[in-house]
Amino acid sequence: MHGKAELGFVHVDGADRLGRLYQRAPLRVLFPTPPKDEVPQAALVTTSGGLAGGDILEVAIHAGPAAQALVVGSAAEKVYRSTGPDTLVAVDLTADSGARLEYLPQETILFDGSRLRRTTNIQAAADACVLAGEMLVFGRHARGEVLTHGLLREAWEVRVDERLVWADCLHMQDDLRAVLDAPAGFGGAVAAASLVLLGDDLQSHRDHLRDLLADYPGRFGAGVVAGILVARWLDHDPARLRASFGQAWKALRHRAMNRPACLPRLWDI
Repeated sequence: MHGKAELGFVHVDGADRLGRLYQRAPLRVLFPTPPKDEVPQAALVTTSGGLAGGDILEVAIHAGPAAQALVVGSAAEKVYRSTGPDTLVAVDLTADSGARLEYLPQETILFDGSRLRRTTNIQAAADACVLAGEMLVFGRHARGEVLTHGLLREAWEVRVDERLVWADCLHMQDDLRAVLDAPAGFGGAVAAASLVLLGDDLQSHRDHLRDLLADYPGRFGAGVVAGILVARWLDHDPARLRASFGQAWKALRHRAMNRPACLPRLWDI
């Protein structure tokens, strides 16, 4: 399968609206009615129910000048065991001058033997604001499955005014259990998350996150590097990590984008 979703949001006559939509199965885009005082929302749906080896998903989201939008995953994404081929996911986020864009997927659950290569590329104007993240769950723990082998490559690239300012890549292959259990690796964590914020007052937002999550029992860190706020989580409890991630997201969207400190309704379904 080769699914595509391309969305473009525009700001016209003082209002934000959808300006472009292209979708190809198994990717579908739905448009929930946003609450009052919220920006336009789009929900990404994988109609196949999960991704197998050889599948490709491409997501491209463009917020035009001064446009605002929130794109959310409708449910957790499942990556099934592969007999050899990789599952490829490419996410491209573009925010023009004055735009404010949120990209909030839900968890990606890696089945044992899965092979995922995912890239997230952000291209933003210097005065744009972008909040993006990803969450990973290593195995189907509700069924007693742990992730022992496979491939995971999670890569980020962030460009501001077409200049590369930050790149990061996690690559694990074959014996994944050794890396996940290693004290210098994931320390036995079964879930991980990353959050990236581009905007103003990043040091203040970082300090607020550190205070907000000071009592979080998992592992959490946040720092500002190359003009970007990056936050990371590791936890032995996926539900606890999800709750903490959501708490941080609510705080940042309120502080950085002047939006209500709440998550989309789909997040709680």
